[in-house]
Amino acid sequence: MSLSPRRTLVTGGTVVSTTGATAMDVLVEGERIAALLAPGAGAGFTVDTTIDASGTYVLPGGVDVHTHMQLPFGGTEASDTFETGTRAAVWGGTTTIVDFAVQRTGEVVQESLAAWHEKAAGNCAVDYGFHMILGGVDDEALKAMDHLAEHEGISSFKLFMAYKGVFLSDDGQILRAMQQASSNGSTIMMHAENGSAIDVLVSQALARGDVDPVHHGLTRPAALEGEATNRAIALAEVAGDTPLYIVHVSASQALERIAEARSRGRNVFAETCPQYLYLTLEDHLAAPGFDGAKYVFSTPLRSKHENHARDLWKGLRTDDLAVVSTDHCPFCLKDQKELGRGNFAMIPNGVGGVEHRLDLVHQGVVDGQLSLQRWVETCATTPARMFGMYPQKGVIAPGSDADIVLYDPVATTRISAATHHMAVDYSAFEGFELTGGVRTVLSRGTVVLDRGVYTGRPGHGRFVRRGPSQYLR
Repeated sequence: MSLSPRRTLVTGGTVVSTTGATAMDVLVEGERIAALLAPGAGAGFTVDTTIDASGTYVLPGGVDVHTHMQLPFGGTEASDTFETGTRAAVWGGTTTIVDFAVQRTGEVVQESLAAWHEKAAGNCAVDYGFHMILGGVDDEALKAMDHLAEHEGISSFKLFMAYKGVFLSDDGQILRAMQQASSNGSTIMMHAENGSAIDVLVSQALARGDVDPVHHGLTRPAALEGEATNRAIALAEVAGDTPLYIVHVSASQALERIAEARSRGRNVFAETCPQYLYLTLEDHLAAPGFDGAKYVFSTPLRSKHENHARDLWKGLRTDDLAVVSTDHCPFCLKDQKELGRGNFAMIPNGVGGVEHRLDLVHQGVVDGQLSLQRWVETCATTPARMFGMYPQKGVIAPGSDADIVLYDPVATTRISAATHHMAVDYSAFEGFELTGGVRTVLSRGTVVLDRGVYTGRPGHGRFVRRGPSQYLR
């Protein structure tokens, strides 16, 4: 005899979607949303649990499509494991992450993917998927792209135009990978910086004795992000209009190239991250002493005098920037970032943010930078569609996974390393006072956070097999 699935009624809230905000009740059966009901209509159903959502927005769980849990980098490893990082994601209202499995030159792609499955399996508090980093584009890697897209639920592959000897692919390798992606329906994600030119600038800075963290940004100028973005767009067009997704856009010059390509109907998409919307080279990366090391990540922070953040907010409004992700890759200041004391080029690149993305972008709603609907679109719905998880993820709709966030729009959230749940000893957003905060989180129908009490567990999260992007022209 089979037992009926548990029923949960979320009542009294305002459901926010890409098309508007409407007072509705949400009926959940088991792990999925069963129905959207007129306010009060849920009283006619027999339920096991009723959740009072009065005064809150009812959102689809956040989807962060750019995280790096346990990423080896610069002789150390990102400080958040899949267990601690996905727990922090819950606190921030994110119920799905897509992390990056890493293949380096000489490694077998399938073996590298298996290693990341081993890291994540049984440890994640929320659902997760993988992109595949290709650090060595050769005949075997190209064949593996087809296999992963067809059989493994991996439909996106990341390439680098920087980090020589570690990840960098030359233009010929990039073109071949793009051609392969064009034939198998997958998406190429691109770290777009001119790494060869950056390496020259870094060597020259160190030779002059310019070793402080601020020189990480000064040797990675915005023009080189714009140039690499333009080159990636051209290569994708030559390869057959391969779907191209530019990661962590920080510079106006890169955004301009993306907007131009999109206006010509190209399959070009892009993301930015909260750090580029709020932090600057002068105020953070150039902090006194070694504190600027906290803000060493790539692409780097940009000058506040060049209006990059203003342009990025505009790009989010116009959809030239489709997604806000985090590039979550934290390294502790003590014992990790300190590896680069006296040489900025040795500072591990990365910052933590998976816990605060929804709050930071909601502040943009409060400040008039984005609409309420666009907030949900950039943080949940579009990421799910961009990477082949919609409508399983990213929407409050019958049949979708019951990943639901109750968000209090008038709460106050103060960000601090003393109270955050990421496994890192500082916060890039220390002291930020934000309007709004997560009240309750459901992951596939299970309450994993409620009013400051965490009830999630490692192993609840499941691997999500993804299909092709749902935005292709």
